[in-house]
Amino acid sequence: MTGAAFSPAGDENCAVYLPYTRKTQFFETDAMGIIHHSNYIRWFEEGRVEFMQRMGFDYARAHDLGIDLAVTGIECQYRAMTRFGETVIVWTRIKEFSPARMTVGYRVTDSVTNELRALGESGHCYISAKTGRPVSLKKALPELYALFLSKKAEMDARQ
Repeated sequence: MTGAAFSPAGDENCAVYLPYTRKTQFFETDAMGIIHHSNYIRWFEEGRVEFMQRMGFDYARAHDLGIDLAVTGIECQYRAMTRFGETVIVWTRIKEFSPARMTVGYRVTDSVTNELRALGESGHCYISAKTGRPVSLKKALPELYALFLSKKAEMDARQ
């Protein structure tokens, strides 16, 4: 199976994604010499963490203020193989957002050819770091809620 090219310049949705670039590592490969499928899920998390840092409100700060973003589901569709030493871009965006949950979308592409390697999304709910119970982000951490809402609106306006 080969992946289609994902061109940031040619995709009408590219403006709604934030890029995170990473070089693949040898330890990420499997017996066939390709990147093991489980690593894409880790890359999604790296993209999400970078996304929040670039928003100005990183994961550690949210946790320190009592909020965790629990994963409620994750999906990955593999389109083409990635090999050791290649550099990929994990494109991350907020697809859906509410006071109780959000869905984050991902595209993984080759940094040189723009070949689409994987598509995915993850679902999240907001929970109290102390109790582990779901909370309304709007009430529990209004500053982060406002940032997510603003970023989502900005991304939607670019579609």
